[in-house]
Amino acid sequence: MNSNRVLTGIAVMAATIMQVLDTTIINVALPNMIGQLDATPDNISWVLTSYLIASAIIMPLTGFITDRIGQKRFLLISIAGFVITSALCGMAASLAQMVLFRFLQGVFGAALVPLSQSIMLQIFPGEQRGKAMAIWSMGVMVAPIMGPTLGGWLTEQLSWRWTFYINLPVGIVSFVLAMRHVHDTPTRERRMDWLGFASLALGIGALQLILDRGNQDDWFSSQTLVFAAFVTAISLLFFIVYTLTGKHHPLFDLRIFQDRNYLVASLIMTTIGIGFFGGMLLQSLFLQEFLDYPTFEAGLYMAPRGLASFLVMIFVGKFVNRIPPRNFIFAGICASIAGNYLMTRFTGDITAHDLIVPMMLQGMGMGMIFVPISTLAFTTLPKETAAEAAGIYSLIRAVGSSFGISILATYFSRSTQQSWSLLRGDITPYSEPLRTYLSPLHLDAQDPQGIAMAARAVLHQAQNIGYIDSFWFATLNFVLMLPLLLLVRTPKKPASAPPAVSLE
Repeated sequence: MNSNRVLTGIAVMAATIMQVLDTTIINVALPNMIGQLDATPDNISWVLTSYLIASAIIMPLTGFITDRIGQKRFLLISIAGFVITSALCGMAASLAQMVLFRFLQGVFGAALVPLSQSIMLQIFPGEQRGKAMAIWSMGVMVAPIMGPTLGGWLTEQLSWRWTFYINLPVGIVSFVLAMRHVHDTPTRERRMDWLGFASLALGIGALQLILDRGNQDDWFSSQTLVFAAFVTAISLLFFIVYTLTGKHHPLFDLRIFQDRNYLVASLIMTTIGIGFFGGMLLQSLFLQEFLDYPTFEAGLYMAPRGLASFLVMIFVGKFVNRIPPRNFIFAGICASIAGNYLMTRFTGDITAHDLIVPMMLQGMGMGMIFVPISTLAFTTLPKETAAEAAGIYSLIRAVGSSFGISILATYFSRSTQQSWSLLRGDITPYSEPLRTYLSPLHLDAQDPQGIAMAARAVLHQAQNIGYIDSFWFATLNFVLMLPLLLLVRTPKKPASAPPAVSLE
């Protein structure tokens, strides 16, 4: 491997890791931001929402801007803008400033992942594109897993502001290397379907708002979310009808879903959001809120999953062109089922060591799914439709992760509430189990302190049931993926990698 390829790879992967890391690194720092930004637990989540909405809106424009100004210039602008807005986020003095700067950070960061994928595919020859996808996937998948660990350490040792300042040295190195080693692509005139883009951006932005705020605002009990749902339905319906019937150059050709392999890969990528991204959120909450582990320790105990993903992706990258993608995906789904099933047996008495095996199984599962599923999506597509397919696929992956997180968070919340309602009936002054529980504590069943202590114990048990039910839900989600593999067609020609320009 020549030095220019190595330096180019370092430049674009540093940018990718920097962008993807920011989707999770600040999660553990949100409680520390509340006091300094004069925010509340209710509105601090806009720090996350603004970033996600901006990224979702800008994603469809990546290919268009690349064609108009060139790959290298667009990459440099994106890196520079991301670094500057990261510094502004670190210096924010109010919630309004933080939300604005995070939105701008999402605008500049939206193109970094697809541009890095495109460049990695360009610098590796065709027979090594599986290796390129494996390297790229390591950054995309491992970075958000390691985010809570790094974010917790920075917040405890320095300040929550350093979860943003950490981007500065990484971004500067990435910018300098990209300026010197990344090759540019020729520009070309391209017509833009602005009406289609506006309707898609409005629909995706409103949907992202619903998914991010739904569980917190009790979904459609909120008039804001009802209006957002209306906007989502009208915008996306208009986009579909307009794209399929309009006599123009559409933003996407939705008839691409007629390809069975592409449709199956898209469905699997969507459902992965529940089992993987939603599961990752609940595991973090389980460690920090249920087992009372400190932030840094909780992130550290989740590290085996990232390490397992990293090692497995190296293996998959070497053999993805020799072994059918469906075989890897099947093995990955089975490993994910096993990992999630083991978590359904967790109670408040487990130790951190009990987490290692299920975490590693989940990491292995994702390592065996993520690269092959991206390859499978493009195995039977005509080359002339591959670029549009990559754009839709990237958008599905981004929205699917948010969709999965919202579904599993809501499922956990509702399960906990139902369990609490059922168990609290035993908390009465005349309950024999309650008297038995309080007797060793020298408390009476009619003592307010005793009732309060019992209520906390019941709530803790209700949460445990909520976590177990949610992990069962995630397990079932992976089981339901298995029949989809039966629909996969085995191509006669070798699997093709995604195109050089990936619209995300």
